[in-house]
Amino acid sequence: MVGGGGGSDNIIHRMAMDDPIPWYKKRNLRNMYLLLFPCVIGIEMTSGFDSQIINAAQLLPAWKHYFGNPTGAYNGILASALPLGSVIGLPLIPLVNDNFGRRWCIMFGSCVMVMGTLIQGFATNGVMYCLARGIIGFGLPYAIVAGSCLIGELGYPKERPVLTSLFNACYFIGAIVAAGCTFGTQIIENDWSWRIPSLLQMAPSILQIAFVFFLPESPRFLMSKDRYEDAKQVLIKYHGEGNPNSEFVKLELAEIRATLEIELENSKRSWMDLVRTAGMRRRVLIGSLLGLFTQLSGNVVISYFLGDVLKLIGYTDPSFQAKYNLGNQCWSLICGVSAALVVMRFRRRTMYLTGILSILAVYIAWTVCTAIFIANKSDVAAKMSLFWIYAYSPAYNLCFNALTYTYLIEIFPYAQRARGISIFQFWGKAAQFFGTNVNPIGTQAIGWKYLLVYCCWIFVEAILIWFLWPETSNRSLEELAFLFEQDEYAARAEAAIAKTVANQENLNHETESEKHSTTHVVEHEKV
Repeated sequence: MVGGGGGSDNIIHRMAMDDPIPWYKKRNLRNMYLLLFPCVIGIEMTSGFDSQIINAAQLLPAWKHYFGNPTGAYNGILASALPLGSVIGLPLIPLVNDNFGRRWCIMFGSCVMVMGTLIQGFATNGVMYCLARGIIGFGLPYAIVAGSCLIGELGYPKERPVLTSLFNACYFIGAIVAAGCTFGTQIIENDWSWRIPSLLQMAPSILQIAFVFFLPESPRFLMSKDRYEDAKQVLIKYHGEGNPNSEFVKLELAEIRATLEIELENSKRSWMDLVRTAGMRRRVLIGSLLGLFTQLSGNVVISYFLGDVLKLIGYTDPSFQAKYNLGNQCWSLICGVSAALVVMRFRRRTMYLTGILSILAVYIAWTVCTAIFIANKSDVAAKMSLFWIYAYSPAYNLCFNALTYTYLIEIFPYAQRARGISIFQFWGKAAQFFGTNVNPIGTQAIGWKYLLVYCCWIFVEAILIWFLWPETSNRSLEELAFLFEQDEYAARAEAAIAKTVANQENLNHETESEKHSTTHVVEHEKV
């Protein structure tokens, strides 16, 4: 069961995949999906906005002057204050998410981010700026963890992988807005050239605050709190389009209920659950490595310090750097959305391995071209380096952007989903903190040779993915809850579904018998 990856024999998954009616022709489901975008799927816009706030702000003369022309370690701490704040806030996320619900957790994180953004926009010195970014970072993972859980638990099984993949793709919408805004404010010759973009970082959080309670709560959360009828109504409305007799909803309710009972009776809902069994330890290892890989695959170099790598190949003009950066973010959005839309067509391991090997090939080529330029001042090598930076985006988006939250939601069962994604966030933000501090020092100290470090590390990532990543495609969340556990747990859940199917068939048979009896009586009376 660990390494498998073929089609599912789960009746609920088959029914969802065979559903001939597309989501946009289902009124309730369509409305929910449209509402998911501003208040949940758009959460990652804040992360993308932040990467470009630092990346683009470093190109603004007013920002450099106000903060004393930061370089090296000082430049690093200005960028890394946000992930540091995230690491501090992570331990309490499951308490809020699992006790108060996904929506309240999003609301809390969004309010904290608005407060931090206001302080950032009106910062009077470097310390206040770093503190503000730490506050934004503290609130961000609350919204990310709860939002990714809510998308996976509300989405209809047929569209769930695409929705969770689009969650990460929205990163680039924030990045584009930030890069474009900062490019536009370059003409302002005072501190508002960086204060305006800094204040605009609260826009996604305001959308979440305004719209999140128009969404239903996760039916799995409701059921975990013994609110069975509330969970039933959510599934009837959105997965059954208001039909209380929907066979799919009845089976889904039975599967969720049976799976949650097994999960909760074998869980103490504590952090120790993550290391109690061999299956959970493997999940934690994969989640931790995924957190490291998403931030240590060379992307932070491009996201936060693009100006430095462009200088290595002779492109020092701030206007060119800003235009190139904006173009790269637009290209990345196209790649991210495209990868999300094809996620149902390929197996997870295939996408991960193709993506990581492509990243390795791109980084090697980029490193070689940069080295040739520095040695020979070759204009062709410099332009090829520009090409390889753009080529990095489709490779990265194919695996780490498109699949990150899709995969995390699939490998972690409900009872530990929030903690599992928090572990991923911890290692991801820790890696981001490390990268934003070390990258400027590394590029200054050894120049293009610093890229060689990433080439070696990405090769290690490919090996680990090959040996550790299980296949999870074409299965329901409840079916995946026991991916690494004893088969008896899965058998109990399947028995509950089989019982519901049998009851439904008996009910249908009785109904048909009653209709037949009624017809016979009527015909007899006519005679």
